[in-house]
Amino acid sequence: MENLLIAYFIYLPVVLFLTIYVSKTLFRNSRVFMMDIFNGRVEIADSTNRLFELGFYLLNVGFALYIMEIYDYGHTLSFQEMAEILSQKIGGFAIYLGIMLFLNLFLFFRGKRKAKEGRLRTKTA
Repeated sequence: MENLLIAYFIYLPVVLFLTIYVSKTLFRNSRVFMMDIFNGRVEIADSTNRLFELGFYLLNVGFALYIMEIYDYGHTLSFQEMAEILSQKIGGFAIYLGIMLFLNLFLFFRGKRKAKEGRLRTKTA
């Protein structure tokens, strides 16, 4: 039981740090895309970016908490078992975060492309 609590006290700060780091990096750099998508309208670009960031936090922290359960299988976990379980949990979460990062980038590039198409249609009309 004691090692199980140690595992939780390691898992939570690590996944929260990863989530915050990825989110801050992604949404600090995505402002450029938002400004382009919304034709330089700062207020709507920043507001949309903050909403995307909030959604990113909710999805990722929620998922991290959802997968947090660690089974002790009726015995005290050895440090080796704890390390192996934590590597699987944190590694799986890191892969999930990477997928979410690329999904967000896809959405930003798609929005940028759609905004460019809209501007081209406006110019030709």
